[in-house]
Amino acid sequence: MRRYTYIDLFSGAGGMSLGFNNAGFKNLLAVEFNKDFAETYRKNFPEHNLIVDDIKNVTEKQIYDIIKNEKVDVIIGGPPCQGFSIAGNIGRNFIDDDRNKLFKEFVRFVKIIKPKMFVLENVAAMERHNKGKTIKEIISSFKEIGYDTKYKVLNAVNYEVPQERRRIFIVGTLGNNNFQYPKESKKIMTVEKAIGDLPKLNSGDISNIPNHIAMRHSSQMLEKMGYVKDGGNRNDIPENLRPKSGDSRKYIRYNSKKPSFCVTGDMRKVFHYNQNRALTCRELARLQTFPDTFVFLGNAGKVQQQIGNAVPVLLANKIALQVKEVLDNEQISKN
Repeated sequence: MRRYTYIDLFSGAGGMSLGFNNAGFKNLLAVEFNKDFAETYRKNFPEHNLIVDDIKNVTEKQIYDIIKNEKVDVIIGGPPCQGFSIAGNIGRNFIDDDRNKLFKEFVRFVKIIKPKMFVLENVAAMERHNKGKTIKEIISSFKEIGYDTKYKVLNAVNYEVPQERRRIFIVGTLGNNNFQYPKESKKIMTVEKAIGDLPKLNSGDISNIPNHIAMRHSSQMLEKMGYVKDGGNRNDIPENLRPKSGDSRKYIRYNSKKPSFCVTGDMRKVFHYNQNRALTCRELARLQTFPDTFVFLGNAGKVQQQIGNAVPVLLANKIALQVKEVLDNEQISKN
């Protein structure tokens, strides 16, 4: 029986790829512009055909030279869309905004390759941006090339990911769209369940587990964080030491009995629930449901960015299994 195939655009470190691989899909091609992200991707997926280049430079000939005569079942990816801040506010449509040209590249690939399905992941704000006009534009752009599209904002915490993370998933099919989003789980994963078995580390400690290296904090920072209790925040710090300004999402401690808040590319001032340090990159990767066998390359700052930008592996896998169900049941046009 033929394995279903996929192409991963804007692949990042490979959260979506790993989720689809784990569902039994075969990767034909991946595209990533950021060389640091690509280095990690190549390390963990040495058998994948990875193009490290601006996607606008990837030609139709280049695509077919790599995938040969293989039929592509699914295109997946999360194109960065920068135009949410002002597009629409000054009469400019999302599609016409030059800052969203990477979204247009995703559409270009779908138009060229005509996969049976596509899955596009993006920030939840896409759903309500410009009073809902943006998502209508997006659906229309896919309808023009033959795809029936549906969308839904999913919170990863409802799919056994130990993290509150809301993202929109847009799924298109050739012909009628019978895709069903994965069912929510009642099982809630906490930070403690996700990372509690990892070796304890002090500030600056190194372990034998890949990417489980503690950040070295200053004595002043260690003093401040020492006052913050499990699940607490900067208000636990004595007023004479307390930072007077700055992001309210800093100088807080994870709550061991709850899921994490959204993992981003900079979690240096968010502290372990009972150890005086920020989380290691391995712990952050656990919150994104990457296995410990997945090794991130680069310095700590670059690795945190790779992890923060990723789609949680487990959520990607649940999406992939639902895609597979549609393909198994041939619930799409056979054109």
